[in-house]
Amino acid sequence: MKTKPKKFKEIDTQDKVQLVAEWLDEKQATEVTAVDVQGICPIAEVVMVAGAKGVRHAQALADFILEQLAKDNIEYLGLEGYKSGDWILLDLNDIIVHIFQEDNRGFYNVEGLWSEGTRIKLNIQPQA
Repeated sequence: MKTKPKKFKEIDTQDKVQLVAEWLDEKQATEVTAVDVQGICPIAEVVMVAGAKGVRHAQALADFILEQLAKDNIEYLGLEGYKSGDWILLDLNDIIVHIFQEDNRGFYNVEGLWSEGTRIKLNIQPQA
């Protein structure tokens, strides 16, 4: 019996986290963080959070991630909040990416919700 070819490229979660962090950094997202939530989150292995300087910036960050995923043939499952741009959520199957307006980020405190998780060191330069 022939196995069906994979539709999407298989990529290690940690490698995908680093790629997404680099994409966010390239488009000047602020305070990009990643938290390993394996064992405490039933729907993802990693939660990433990034700040945006405005609605159009948040939408541009989401657009760029989706473009890069398509270019690299990496699966994504869904997108929420794009129209308002206050809080955009991208579901990359094993990674959930939250893009917040800078003033909303503290209010929702997603990093605090997952404080039991372990911060992942990202190889990007912190934005000033």
